[in-house]
Amino acid sequence: MDKVRETLRVRKERAVLVGAVPGGNRDYDNLEELTALAESAGAVVVDKFQQKLRSINPALYVGKGKAEQLAGRVRRFRADVVIFDNDLLPRQVRELEKTIEVKVLDRSELILDIFAGRARTRQARLQVELAQLEYTYPRLTRMWSHLDTVAGAGGATAAGAVGGIGTRGPGEQQLEIDRRLVNKRITELKGELKKIDSRRLREIDGRRGLFKICLVGYTNAGKSTLLNALTDAGVLVEDRLFATLDTRTRRWTPAGGADVLLSDTIGFVRNLPHQLVASFRATLEEVVNADLLLHIVDVSSPDALKQIESVNGVLAEIGCARRPMLLVLNKVDVVRAVGTLEMLQTLYNDAICISAKTGYGLDDLTDAVLVQYRGTELVFRMTINQSNGRVQSFLRAHGTIVKQDYLNGEVLIEARLGRNQLAGLKKLHRGDVEIIQR
Repeated sequence: MDKVRETLRVRKERAVLVGAVPGGNRDYDNLEELTALAESAGAVVVDKFQQKLRSINPALYVGKGKAEQLAGRVRRFRADVVIFDNDLLPRQVRELEKTIEVKVLDRSELILDIFAGRARTRQARLQVELAQLEYTYPRLTRMWSHLDTVAGAGGATAAGAVGGIGTRGPGEQQLEIDRRLVNKRITELKGELKKIDSRRLREIDGRRGLFKICLVGYTNAGKSTLLNALTDAGVLVEDRLFATLDTRTRRWTPAGGADVLLSDTIGFVRNLPHQLVASFRATLEEVVNADLLLHIVDVSSPDALKQIESVNGVLAEIGCARRPMLLVLNKVDVVRAVGTLEMLQTLYNDAICISAKTGYGLDDLTDAVLVQYRGTELVFRMTINQSNGRVQSFLRAHGTIVKQDYLNGEVLIEARLGRNQLAGLKKLHRGDVEIIQR
C-alpha cells in the first residue's frame, strides 16, 4: 500500500508548515495561526517554510525548485507531513506528494481534521463527517491506493470473486465504487442531519418570546469564558483553537426583570472551509435568529483587526451582517502588542473593554446589553384595574412608573418603558396604551 497517504490525521506527526503568499498579497505573511492550528490537531511543528510567489504554479502551487528545496527540509527534519497555509487543488497535492514523498495537507484539510477531533455530540460528528466527505470527494484519486479494476466474475484474479452473475465484462474501477459509496453516505448524512436540524429549529422557534443574545468571534477569543462569567454555565474552557463545537444556550438575568437567552457558538477563523459553514448552518441558526450579537475580540492577538474582518466575513456569508451587534474587546488584562487596544478603540469607539477572566468591564457590558434589550425608551399612559398587580409588577421590573392616579377602582398610570418590552406589557394588558413621548 502507498505509505504517503493513508489518513488525513496529523496527530503526533512531525510537521513542516508552508506559507506561500501570491504576489501583491501581504496579508497573513506569518505562520502563527497555522502553527496554532497544527498544534491543536496534535502535530509537532519542526520547521516553517515561507515564500512569496510571483504566480501560482498550476502543478505544484510553489515552483519546482522550491518544492525540491522543501523535500530536502522534510528529509532533514524527518517530517511526516507538510501542511500548506493555502487551499490546494487535488492535482497539486498529488504532484507535491510525489516530489516531497510525505503526506501533504492544505489549510482546509487541517481544519476539518481539528473539527473531527473536537466533535462530541452526535450532531457535531455528523456535521463534520459530511463536511469531510464533501471536501474529499473530488480528491478520492489520492486518498486510496486500491484503485485497480475490479474484474468480472470470470476473472482469474482474487478480485474476480467480488463479481457474480451479470457482472462479467470489463469490470469497474475501485474509484467508481468509492465515489458511489461516498455519494450514498453523503445522502444518508444529509437525511439524518435534516431530522436533527428540524428539532433544533423547533427549539429555536419555541424561544420566540425571549430576547436572544449570541456570542460570536474568532476561535479562542474567550466566548466560553464569558458565558461562564455571566451565567455560571460551567462549559469547557481551554486555551486552544476550536475547544468547543456545539452551541450552548443558558438563561441570563442581567438586571431585575430582564430575562434573556445567551448562546455560545463555534469560533471562526479566516478562510473557514465553506463545507464546514454549510454543514454547520443549522448550528449557526442561533446566530441567524439572535436579537443581538456580541462580537468577542481577543485584543491580546496582534492580528485582532484581521480577525474582526474574518468574523464579519463569515457573518455576511450566513446572512447576519446587519444584525444588531456590540463589539466586545476581551483580554484587556493580557494585551501584548503595544497600541493594539488603542487602535481598536479609535476605530470602534462604541466597543466595550472587558476581561472575561477577571471580571473587569462586565458591568459596562451588562449596561450596554440592557440598552439593546430595552430598545428606545417610550413614555406612555394607560388605565388598568386596581386588582391587576401583574401589570404594575412588570412595569417596576422593566421600566419606571412616573405617575399613578387612583379613581373608582382603576389606576391611571404614566410610565417609561423600552420599546422592546412593549409587546410583553400588551400580553398582560389588553386595553389601550397611549404613547405620549417617543
